[in-house]
Order: sequence, then structure tokens, then C-alpha cells
Amino acid sequence: RNNVGPGFRYQKHTPLKMDEASLKVYNELTEDVLVSWISKECYQCLYQQLGVVTAAPRPGQPSSKDFVVSTQHELAFRLNDTSTKQLCNELTFHFGEHGNYSLWIKNLNNNSEADCSIVTDGNPVNSYTRESNTRLKLSPSFDQIEATSKEFVLCSSHISLIVMVFVNYGGGRYWFFRHASWNGLTVADLVFPWFVFIMGTSIALSINKLLRSGSTRSSLLKKVLWRTMLLFAIGVVIINPNYCQGPLSWDTLRIPGVLQRLAWSYLVVACLDLLVDTWWSPILDILLYWPAWLCVLLLEVLWLCLTFLLPVPGCPTGYLGPGGIGDMGWYANCTGGAAGYIDRWLLGEKHIYQTPSSRVIYATHIPFDPEGVLGSINSILMAYLGLQAGKIILHYRDLPRSIMSRFLMWGLFLGVISAILTRCSKDQGFIPANKNLWSLSYVTTLACFAFVLLLLIYYIIDVRKWWSGAPFYYAGMNSILVYVGHEVFEEYFPFRWRMLNSQSHAEHLTQNLVATSCWLFISYVLYKKKIFWKL
Repeated sequence: RNNVGPGFRYQKHTPLKMDEASLKVYNELTEDVLVSWISKECYQCLYQQLGVVTAAPRPGQPSSKDFVVSTQHELAFRLNDTSTKQLCNELTFHFGEHGNYSLWIKNLNNNSEADCSIVTDGNPVNSYTRESNTRLKLSPSFDQIEATSKEFVLCSSHISLIVMVFVNYGGGRYWFFRHASWNGLTVADLVFPWFVFIMGTSIALSINKLLRSGSTRSSLLKKVLWRTMLLFAIGVVIINPNYCQGPLSWDTLRIPGVLQRLAWSYLVVACLDLLVDTWWSPILDILLYWPAWLCVLLLEVLWLCLTFLLPVPGCPTGYLGPGGIGDMGWYANCTGGAAGYIDRWLLGEKHIYQTPSSRVIYATHIPFDPEGVLGSINSILMAYLGLQAGKIILHYRDLPRSIMSRFLMWGLFLGVISAILTRCSKDQGFIPANKNLWSLSYVTTLACFAFVLLLLIYYIIDVRKWWSGAPFYYAGMNSILVYVGHEVFEEYFPFRWRMLNSQSHAEHLTQNLVATSCWLFISYVLYKKKIFWKL
């Protein structure tokens, strides 16, 4: 089997895997045809060579070649002769999983032009209905920093935890439960920032409760520092897979990670809340905390300056692209621009994520860490926006309409900022929404969603009391245990077992749902036995 680029391979009578289809290319021309392709998800990408289909040996007897193609996204094909002349217009097609297709290249107008078309020879399967009758009901949220009296905040964080566990286990291997290759959003890109947001909300509520109970700011600062170090250390251990086989190797130790980013965001936002004294005003929410907001805005100015002004060797200043085959292949080694450069310079190439999601479509080949140093600045902004939501809850605790109206205003305000930054497009905005970079528009977009979702959950749970948050509530009471446990025991039964058909979305979906349900059951038993693991 020869490698012809991501998403394609020659077919030699091998069974199709999930997200694959069979394509047979027929050539009736009297000259060889070069077939090239790109994914329509790949922005401004170079066409990649699929293969050469030799000339027809005689009239009426076309030559042919078999390939296996990806079915996750729409593909575009370009057909050229040996002199690189384009034979027909670009073909675009979205193949169906396990379908059989033919691409025909026929003579037209005495060989001056060619007629190119794609024909469906065998219908694909519907992996969303035929393979599984299970329907997913997903909601956002994750962890708590301290116990609070606001059930809807806890419920929000607890739901995020369960969705994160499900996505980390694979989400049935559906593409929309995987991170976007570069710009844009999938379900997998929503959960982590929402947890960072709700963590900020929990910080506001928990610190207020502890201060009112008599705790001093200095004692709380010590607790914040200790918790930060624990989160960071646990994060380093669980993301390096050889910890079960012996001592961790410093040579290839990955330093950034999810818990590490949570630790830094928690540290900065909690310190800002503890160190900045404020006063009460019944009208102006945001001006109450102007010193803390000033610090956050200065951090954001730092992010903008480093992102758009830092010189990166061999790359254009202010580059936000994926590198690889993107941007016509001009900046192949510039993945992430300043963000990638800072991580490689500060941490070293071997200490950051080696297989970023940009490899899937953009065929990048250098390491890039989605939880890197520069993006942590914007995760602090996300957490502080969550803190602002917590302050709204505290100041208007007996005024549900005021809480909901302010949540809505924040959502609209952030939504307008996102629309301006992205120009309401995926790739053509000033700052596209990008999870890998944790770009400013990514934060404002997800914070907009977070305020609106928090409004809905607050209305359902606190105002109308239609739902208590069960069963997600139990997992949130032992969120660190569930998160660490699902990472450590991912490969063990009953969370994973040998499947009858590893190329079935249905079996993967069943396995991932069972694994997630197991953690719900474990957390329920621990809750009933009053066993809670907190940092």
C-alpha cells in the first residue's frame, strides 16, 4: 500500500475502515492523467497528488486504478494531463462511508476537452442511523473549585465533565466529536473552554463564601498556590503515558496540558479576585472590578502584541495559519505562528504535543501544543469572564430577572465582538475562531455561548426548578477523581474491551457510552458513601 497523502490510500482488495469509501478512477483518454485532490476543509491548500492513471490501451477500453478515500469532509479533485493542463473543471464530492464510486474521464470534442464525472456504484451506509439506535443528548460543563449554594452553577460544571469524558474516550469516532483541524468549531472544541468559564464562576462564589465565613485573604492565597501546584503536577503525570512503566523520562516529557492550563488560569483569576478590593454599586457591574479588569486587558494586549508583532524566523509576522500544505504551502514550518514558536523556544520541541490536530487535514509535520504558553493568556480571559458571571450572581442573588438580563447582555456583547473579529466566517476574519491557538475570537465566541447556556440552566434549575441536575451532579462532586481516573484507566476493562468490529461507529459509540456511564455510576456510589476527593 503506497501513501498518497492524508485521506487517501491505494486499494488492494482490503476491507474499508470507518470513514472510508472506495473510488475507482477510469481513464478513456489516450494520455496519462494526473489526479490531485484537496479537502474542502483545507483553507488555501495545495492540491495533493492522488496518483497517475495511465492512458487507455485502446479505444473503448479505459485504464483504471483503485483508491480508498476519506468520507469525513467534502473533497475536490483536479485532473491534469502530463503537461499540467487542466482537463476539466474542478470536481467536488462528499463521499459516503463504505460507498463505492467511479470517477470517469472521457473523450470530448476530439480530445481537446474531457468530460469528468463521479458516479455512485454502491450506496454508502448511514453510520448515524443504521449502525446505532442510540441518540446522544449532550450539554456543556465540568468541575467545581469549592462547594457553592448555587445548584445551576454546579450542574453546569458537572455536565461539562461528563461530556469531556465522553469526547476524550472517542465520541464514537465521529468527526464532529474530534477537534477541528485548525479554524472552526466542533463539539469537542466547546467543552474545555466552557469548563474554564464555569471554573471562574465557581471561584467568585467560593471565595465570597470563604471570606464571609471568616477566612483571611492570606490563608486563601496559600490555598490557591497549593492547589495550583497540585493541579499542575497531576496534569504532567497523567498526560505522559509511561508513568505506569517506571520513572518519567525528562527527554520527552510533555509539559503543557489541560490540567496545567486550568492550574494557571485558576491561579491568576483567583489571585485577582483576592487581591483586588472592590465596592458595591447597584448599577455598574463591570466598573466594580476595574483594577482586575485592567490586569486582564493588559494581559490581552500582551497576547495581541506577541501574536501579531513578534518576529518568527522564516515566517510572516502575525501568521495565524496551520502551516503544512495550508496557505499554498508557503509557510510549511510556521504552524501556529508566534504561539508555536514561543513553545518550541521556551519548552523545546520534545516537550510539547507531537501529533496536533492540524496533521489530519493540513499534513503538518512539526509539533504544536494546543495548551501552549501563549494561549494560556486567553484561557485566563475566559476564566475571568466566568468570574464576572459569578459576580453578577452574587450582586443580584435575589433578582432573577436582573441576573438573566445581564447574562443576556454579556452574551450579546461578546457575540458582536466575535462577529467583528471573525467577519462571520470560518477562515477569512481578522482573528478566526481557533481552538489550537485559543484565539481571542474563540474565547469571545465560546464565552458568548457560555453566558446564554448559563442563563438557560439558571432558568431551568434555579428559577423554574424543573430539574435538579441529576445524574451529572454526582460526577461533579468528585470531578478531579473522575477526570484523572478516566485518563489513567482508559485502556482497562470495563472502559475498553476488544471489539468484534473495530471499524464500526456503533461499537465505538457503545463502548464510549458504557465507559462514560461507568464513571457516572462510580461517582454515584462515592457520593452515597460520602467519599469526596478534593484538592
